[in-house]
Parts: sequence; structure tokens; C-alpha cells
Amino acid sequence: MISLSIKWPLATMLFLLSSLLILLTVSTRSWCQSSDTMSPKASNGTPFPWEKMRLPEHIIPVHYDLLIHANLTTLTFEGTTEIEITASQPTSTIILHSHRLQISKATLKKRGRERLSAEPLTVLEYPAHEQIALLAPEPLVVGLPYVIVIDYAGHLSEHLQGFYKSTYRTKEGEVRVLASTHFEPTAARMAFPCFDEPAFKANFSVKIRREPRHLAISNMPLVKSVTVAEGLLEDHFAVTVKMSTYLVAFIISDFKSISKMTKSGVKVSIYAVADKIHQADYALDTAVTLLEFYEDYFRIPYPLPKQDLAAIPDFESGAMENWGLTTYRESILLFDAEKSSASDKLGITMTVSHELAHQWFGNLVTMEWWNDLWLNEGFAKFMEFVSVSVTHPELKVEDYFLGKCFDVMELDALNSSHPVSTAVENPAQIREMFDEVSYKKGACILNMLRDYLSAEAFKSGIVRYLQKYSYKNTRNEDLWNSMASICPTDDSQSMEGFCSRDPHSSSASHWRQEGLDVKTMMNTWTLQKGFPLITVTVRGRNVHVRQDSERNTWVVPLVTPACAMKLFFQTLALTVEVFRLNLCIPRSRLTRHHLPKRGNVGLNLVLICISLVNERIFMCLLAIWMSSLEKRLFMASVHFLNWFLFLLLVEFDKFYTFWLLTLYWKHHLVYWLISKHKAAGDSTGDVCDFPQAFLIRLLSDLIDNQTWTDEGSVSQRMLRSQLLLLACVRKYQPCVQRAEAYFREWKDADGNLSLPSDVTLAVFAVGVQDPEGWDFLYRKYQSSLSTSEKNKIEFALGISQDKDKLQWLLEKSFKGDVIKIQEFPHILGAIGRNPVGYPLAWQFLRENWDKLIQKFELGSSSLTYMVIGTTSQFSTRARLEEVKEFFSSLKEKGSQLRCVQQTIETIGENIRWMDKNFEKIRVWLQSEKLELL
Repeated sequence: MISLSIKWPLATMLFLLSSLLILLTVSTRSWCQSSDTMSPKASNGTPFPWEKMRLPEHIIPVHYDLLIHANLTTLTFEGTTEIEITASQPTSTIILHSHRLQISKATLKKRGRERLSAEPLTVLEYPAHEQIALLAPEPLVVGLPYVIVIDYAGHLSEHLQGFYKSTYRTKEGEVRVLASTHFEPTAARMAFPCFDEPAFKANFSVKIRREPRHLAISNMPLVKSVTVAEGLLEDHFAVTVKMSTYLVAFIISDFKSISKMTKSGVKVSIYAVADKIHQADYALDTAVTLLEFYEDYFRIPYPLPKQDLAAIPDFESGAMENWGLTTYRESILLFDAEKSSASDKLGITMTVSHELAHQWFGNLVTMEWWNDLWLNEGFAKFMEFVSVSVTHPELKVEDYFLGKCFDVMELDALNSSHPVSTAVENPAQIREMFDEVSYKKGACILNMLRDYLSAEAFKSGIVRYLQKYSYKNTRNEDLWNSMASICPTDDSQSMEGFCSRDPHSSSASHWRQEGLDVKTMMNTWTLQKGFPLITVTVRGRNVHVRQDSERNTWVVPLVTPACAMKLFFQTLALTVEVFRLNLCIPRSRLTRHHLPKRGNVGLNLVLICISLVNERIFMCLLAIWMSSLEKRLFMASVHFLNWFLFLLLVEFDKFYTFWLLTLYWKHHLVYWLISKHKAAGDSTGDVCDFPQAFLIRLLSDLIDNQTWTDEGSVSQRMLRSQLLLLACVRKYQPCVQRAEAYFREWKDADGNLSLPSDVTLAVFAVGVQDPEGWDFLYRKYQSSLSTSEKNKIEFALGISQDKDKLQWLLEKSFKGDVIKIQEFPHILGAIGRNPVGYPLAWQFLRENWDKLIQKFELGSSSLTYMVIGTTSQFSTRARLEEVKEFFSSLKEKGSQLRCVQQTIETIGENIRWMDKNFEKIRVWLQSEKLELL
């Protein structure tokens, strides 16, 4: 392709144009069309001097001075941005980002011998790439500091991105307005013109103008406030450390706060609306504890003098790690001692842990580009479990880690999945990276690496990584290189970045055969999608392991099941048996004492590698896990069964064996059963009633033994909550009758009766089925100050069996007045999983698509959740064609989204499985074997 640059002389352009006209004999009209395609045009019709989505690298921002003045009455803001820059090559064009801002003036300041001169800059806008070009009258001199000054204005966003409006209602019913920011990944450009890419780190000085009745907070502490006019104050904040634009934050509100100091002198504060600040105590204590943990674990002091946590009434995602000012949904930060459940406490703890981990992983050390987002999010997800298991041992978070891995494996098994590290360019593609692969798979492969290296060796590697790259940007290989000299066992030694064992070691052949290092191993997990298929067979006392794959192979760390109990890794070839493990003792003598003693490394094969096993090795493994039902290992049994069912769902032939196993394990597997039990959709007829009835029958003794209280450990309370909800939704009459009695008492007391928080969801789920109960719950929703209670009511409203009320709920929540727009994706998803409501949800999605992509941007996790939540349960060819036809009609408005490909593939897999197994299920459920159970 021949590309014309606007920098070429006019004569050259005319010559080339004439030549092409002769050679190609194309019309003047068709050439102009081609030229328009190749050469971008600014909004005023003139050529725009940059055609790439990524910014050029030869202009480097050093320091920003930001002045923001927001008017919370007119919902507008004005600003001035001063950016100190340097050029690494001569250029008269400065390209940076701006989106939905009205730029009124731009000048370039340069220092002469004795004075600072200012020259006007021509401004060109290219909305398609959210870029502006500032054209200087003469080229910038390499290495000389310049300052660009841009005056602009904008409207506070209505869509929870950029600098946006949020509202809340006081106890007295007054609606108040505040302004907050959410810039990740590409929305800082909606608040101020900037170089909005993570590698363009700089220092920021922020000034906020506000009315005296409001307060302003930002990344850094307040230095001073000055009066600039009657009724107008200007807050000056300290200069930030060097950081990326997406981490800048500021809030203008009438929040109240509470504070504590860490041992090292960091001030930690919670900000929330005045009526809810009493719910901030738990988060404050948790944040102090976790910040102290991370300072010790990472061996790097927290770099800022303060850490604020703000509960925002309107917030699309769960939380955001802005450096020094993390922001959260109210339900993710505020804990109501009377109405919040055990699962609420767990969620708050894990989320605060996640965002504080980002202060090091993501903020201090940042990925160079969004293709390596997992370096931020995978690490933060992983560190949730590392930190909370130490700081809050009563939550027993280690019990839930492997469940995260199995969750993402369902997604990663699709052809439409993507590698952990994936090339992305435009904002929609970047937003799509915020998915389970980046978060959960990233965390799981890090856990696998830690088990392989040992916890201490792994920790040493990440500390080295953080110390070396502080205030810098990194790629995948930088992390692996930081761990290159870390070896996994005491008898290993490092040789030029490779781990090798002593040649006299009994397992030396496994180490020296390929000479692989951490980078080589981990690249197989981050640079290709999916996971390996491992075939395991038993021949006598030998276990034979083989990797089968059509395209890719992985370096797979495994654990020897008996003998030496040492870890090793080995490149598994495509189709051949690559090694044999000697069991040393007969299968009949394998017990729990032969399990590895360190951590959960014995589950690595289960963790990532799906293994096809023959009956003999399955019974061998079963014997081990059946003997591990001690309290400390019951989650190992849970995940073993999860692994087994994952295999069986491919084929139904041994499905009955699975149900037999549940008879042994049901007291430990109820979490799994509940999480996997989904509405069957529109294609299964009465077949879905049989497993539901069987499930309740299987668990009836557990249900009957539950106390309707908030007693017990966190795990016991979460079990109680989910088990009673399952029983009530599935109309188990003893549960329904108890819940009805509670709901009547609660309603008669006008909602002022204190219900046990862990059973409230079950009570609401029953009460909402009555029309008067539904209306009463909605009225209480409007007046409740407890975000936990409101979330429970939202869920209950969405499982109503009344189609008219479900349709009304969809329309009302989409307006975003009483029910905030941030809740709509969850409400649409809940109705989409409702056997009565899913046609309504799917129809609503189609009819309102254009409005949806205005409120929730293309590629956003909210839009992904809505697409998958309303379609992925479909299992008929008619529905599949309907889905394909609709999304293909969207073209650039969504047909290219990854979630669309994933849901189409999922429906296809549902159809395949139903075709193969539907009749088997029906026959099995009606067989004499079921009756004998």
C-alpha cells in the first residue's frame, strides 16, 4: 500500500497522483475516496498529521499542572492543563489525547535567555482516535523543556467514566450532587488533555476550585486552600510521585471521613456520605492492617503520605486503585453491622486487599501497555489470597482460590478465549482485557509458579522485580527475568539464569533434559490461550503422563504422588509418553500421608491441567482424596470433584458416578453444587425439574439442620445463606414456610425488624413472590440506607415469577433514577437467568442496544456481563441463529466484540452437549437407580 504523508511537498504529491492515475487508470473520484481512507481528516476537514491509534514516542511529558473548576449546579467544568514536555527529535507537531472536551486556546511556552515566551498553537481534533494535534510555528528543539498550556471546558459525564456526576439521597430525601473520576483505562482524556497511555508517566500538581460547602480530595494531601473569589476556594494538593494518567483522581463532594494511622505513619481515611460514615469502621481497620502487611511483604514502604478510600454512590466497576485515593462502590466498602452478611465482609476484605496491592503492582510498577494488563490485575487478584490468609485467617480465603481457577477454565476452554498477554490497540479492545483471563487465570498461573519455586523464592523474585522497576513500566519478560536466578529447591543452583539440579540428584534427568528457565515455562502460559490436556494412565506401579494438543504445548509443573515428594518440571511432547512416575508402593496402600505436605502443590495437576484418566488411576486418586476429608483438606475434595465433573460434562457416560460421589461428599461440596446449579433455559423442558428435585433431596438433611441465625464461622454462615436460598427458590416447603413467617413479621414491623443477615436473602426471595410483598420490598429499597440490604432486595426483585413486574423492573432500572444505572447489568443478568424472565431480558437487550452502548461502552465488563448473562444459557439452534443474526447486524456497534464470539460458541457447545446427552439424562433420572438413592 502506498501512503501519502502531508509533510511531502505539493509537487511530489501531484506527481505521484498523476503516475497512479496513469498506471491504475482509476477515476479522480475513486482516488479521492481511497485517499480519504488512508489519510485521516481532522474535524474541520483538514488532514490530521497522525494516523496511528498509539501516540508517537518522541514527545515526553514530564509534569502536569492541572486546574479544574466544576460547577455542580450546571454540571459543567472548566480547566487549564499545563504540561511540561521534552522532544527526543525535532518536530512541530504534538499529538496527545482529548475526548469530548471543548478546547478554547492552546499555547506553547519556551524559555529564552531572560524571559518565558508564549506562542499560539493551531489545534486539530481527530475524534475517531480521541486525539488532538497541536501545531507549532517551528520545530521543537531536542532536549529543551517546553510547556503546553490548554484551556478547555466540558460536561460532567453521565456514564460513570471520566469526570462524572454522581448523586445520593439523604435521610430527609434531599438529592445531592457530587463529582468524581474514573479514568482507567482510557478516560483521563475526558477530564483533561493528556498523554493518556500508561508508559507516559509524569508528576501531577492538582488544583481544584470549589464552593465552601464542598470539600475536594485528590491523590495527594491538601497543601493549602486560597480564596479566589467570593464563595470560591482553590485547593492546592502536593505534587504526586511519577505515575500514569489513569491513576489520577479527584472528588468534589460533601463527604465525611474517619481516619487512622499505620505503624509507619501513613494516614488512612474512609470517605463516604454523612448518613453512611458509621458503616466505614470495618473497612478502615482492614485497610490499615493490609497496608501494614504489604509494606512488610514487599519490603518497600508505601510511597505516599496518605491512603484514602472513598465510597462513591455511582460507580460502574467494583473499585479502582487510583494512587492514594482508591474509589469503591458503596456496597464494596461499607459494612452495616446489622444488615451486612458474612459474604459481604469477605467481599469488602478481598476488594480492599486487591486495591491496596495495586499500590505496588500497577501503580509503583506499571505494565508498559494494556496487552500486559495481567501484570496488574493477575497479581492483585493473587495477592488478595496471600494477604488475607495472613491478616484475616478466620475468613479462610485459601478455601476459595482453586474455585477461581475452575471458573476461568470454563471461559479459557473456548476457542474465542485469548492469551493472558494479548495485543490490543483501540479503547474497546483495551476494555475487553478486563476479564477473567487477566484477573483469575493470571492469579492461578502465579500461584502455580509460587508452588513450583516455593513461597520464599517466589517472594524474593517479586520483591526484586518491584525494587528494580519502581516508577517504571514493564513487560512480561521483565518479571520472568527478575525470577531467572530463583531455583525451586535447596539442592538446585543457578547457572546463567537457568535452574539446574545437582547431577547426582535422583531427579536430575527431569531438570537437565531441556535446560528450561522460568521465562520459557511461563511464556507457554501467558502467550497462548487455553490450557493443556494431560493424559494419565497407570501400568503396574508406573504412572505414564502424556500431553496431547492439536497446536500448542505447555511446560507443565507436576508433583510426584508418592516417593520423593519433590517438584520438577518437564516439557511434555505432543503425543509421546515423555516420562513415568514410579508410585513406589501399590495403589491399595496410598493414603493421605502420601500427599505433599507443602501448601496445595499437590493440586497443581488439578489446578490448571485437565487430566483424562482411566478407571484404575481415578480409583487410585479417589482413594487419596476420600481419605482427606479432614477439615483442613475438605476444599481439596471439593476441587477434586469439580475437576472430575469438568471431565464428565464432556461426555455423560459416567455422570451417575458423579452423583454417587456426592453422597459421600455432600457436606463439603454444597458450595460447589450451589455455584454450578443454573437455570436450564428454554430448551430442556421438564428435565431441569428432575435434577432440582434430586438436588434438594440430596441436601435436605443439611437444609433441615441449618439454624436461621448469624452464628458460626464465615464459611458456615456463607453455607447457610446459600443453602437456604437454594432451598427456598426451589420451593422446598419447610424452608419456604419458615421464610414466609419471617417475611410476615418483617413486613408487619414495616421493615424495622432485625432479620439475621445471613438468611435475609432467602426471606426476601420467598416474600417477593407475593405481589404485595414485591411492592413492599421495592418501597423499602427506596428508603434503605444499607447498600447490603438494597443488593439483597435487587436480587429478590429479579427472581419474581411475575413477567409484568420483571418488565417494569427492567425499564425502571434502565432509567437510573431510583435504581442506579450501575445496578442495571446485574438486574438484567438476574432476569436473564430467571426461567420466566430470560425472554424479556434478551428482548430488552436487543431493543435497547444503541442506548446500552452509550451508557456502557463497547468492550466494558458491564456490557460483556449483559451479553453473556442474557444468552449463554440458550441451547437450541433457533436461539443460536437468532443470536447470530442480531449481533452480525450491529457491525461496528458490537459485532466484533469478544463476548459475542464467546456467547455464540457457548450456545453451540450447549447444543452439542444436549444433542449427545439429553436423552441419557432423562433416562437416568427416571431409572430405578435414582429411586434407590
